[in-house]
Amino acid sequence: MRQMAILFLSVWFIGSPQCVLFAEEDGFETIFDGKSLEGWDGNAKFWRVRDGAITGQTTADNPTDGNTFIIWGGGEIGDFELKLEYRIVDGNSGIQYRSFEVEGKRWVVGGYQADFEAGDQYSGILYGELYRGVLAGRGQKTTIEEGGNVEVVSSLGDSDEIQAKIKKEDWNEYHVIARGNHFIHKINGTVTCEATDNDSAARPTGILALQLHAGPPMTVQFRKIRLKRENADDRQSSVGGKRVVFLAGTESHGYAAHEHYAGCVLLAKSLQQALPGVPVNVVRNGWPADDSVFDNVAAVVMYADGGERHPVIPNLQTLDQLADEGVGIVCIHYAVEIPKGAPGNHLLKWIGGYFEANWSVNPHWTADFKELPEHPITRGVKPFAILDEWYYHMRFRPDLEGVTPILSALPGPDTLRRPDGPHSGNPHVRAAVLERREVQHVGWASERANGQRGFGFTGGHVHWNWGVSSFRKLVLNAIAWTGHIEIPEEGLGKRDVSMSELESNQDYAPPADFDRRAVVEQLKLED
Repeated sequence: MRQMAILFLSVWFIGSPQCVLFAEEDGFETIFDGKSLEGWDGNAKFWRVRDGAITGQTTADNPTDGNTFIIWGGGEIGDFELKLEYRIVDGNSGIQYRSFEVEGKRWVVGGYQADFEAGDQYSGILYGELYRGVLAGRGQKTTIEEGGNVEVVSSLGDSDEIQAKIKKEDWNEYHVIARGNHFIHKINGTVTCEATDNDSAARPTGILALQLHAGPPMTVQFRKIRLKRENADDRQSSVGGKRVVFLAGTESHGYAAHEHYAGCVLLAKSLQQALPGVPVNVVRNGWPADDSVFDNVAAVVMYADGGERHPVIPNLQTLDQLADEGVGIVCIHYAVEIPKGAPGNHLLKWIGGYFEANWSVNPHWTADFKELPEHPITRGVKPFAILDEWYYHMRFRPDLEGVTPILSALPGPDTLRRPDGPHSGNPHVRAAVLERREVQHVGWASERANGQRGFGFTGGHVHWNWGVSSFRKLVLNAIAWTGHIEIPEEGLGKRDVSMSELESNQDYAPPADFDRRAVVEQLKLED
């Protein structure tokens, strides 16, 4: 299979082909010369240049057996903007991007497609040709989750009203934006759909091509085609640039506790909605099968069972190399616990502290965070009190070097009523809390000389707590901060989370005696 990028580009000329009607936009290049198909590969039975436009046509006497494409030979394309004008008479067509050629079938392409047609239903949608089907309908903002499951997040407008702005059998401008796993389609300046692809099948790069559809006779034309390829420096200056990867651990404690995957999906969606230009990936069951998910990564979030089962233990070298390159590391709840020795020393290096057995403890208690320090992580976060399994008496770097406490509270004596044990109590923690009454840090930020940042958060046992605004916002802010992504003054994650969202993606079914209404009322959640 040829690894080339596929695209159709066309420039509109009057008179001499040297007279271009539009000026070059900043960063855009034209990739069709307006007079020949040089640099393009399509079936000459169907494709030619007419009226200064790339033209595909089928007739009753010259039908195509299946959809056929004309392929741009300019190489694979990752993040980009594409602008072109199209005109269609009968039938339907589309712009393939980040796509692939089907092995053994010439001029057959699959992948993301910006659709359009002569009819009234599909223009502007995101369609996966030979690749998961419709991914965003017209007027929809969607997320695509693992397995190609599409979830409609919100409405971008009425489909019929958007269609009314599209001209029949006349020229329309199509604008496609692909950054990370976030895609936007516009026709004539109106956003027709928007999608975020969190599926492991998401394609980061691929070819560009234009489609001529099988079926009744049709004609499609493309002109004024301009492409802007975006590099990492461009993205860094605008949106922080790199992706955030969530590593969700395996099934653990039962319904609504240690819901690693459900929690990661919820946080990832909230982060994507607050920062739509920052790509996110959620990896299920602890560690990815392919480490390429860490390419161009800004921050790695681990929410998983810890101790001897911590998913990073067999992968210390991989994550250490990322951290040494400046990648942010976030550990949530049980993921802050790891055996002392080499694993513990790595967490000290990456996030500044960790849960050490026979030193730290894991009681359930209501931590009352009356005051918050001034820090980017606390932007928009109000003081709060909440019941969770707040681990405390962490093993920190000596003298808290490079560590900034973010969430601190004094545990009550009830938290140390259990007999001493690896997680329940020890003479060190009893002296610190019961005798010296030392405030305990259950959320903290760290920085190293190389600029690498980390964050440890010991809450997160109770899944419903992600519905509490300040609880969720603080963690979202921390994820962005570790990735050197700018945080607005009001913080991230302003949108409320409903009970239905919290119930989604959990590993276990609710028990027969689960009191759903009590949770809604206690946390004041939308149903």
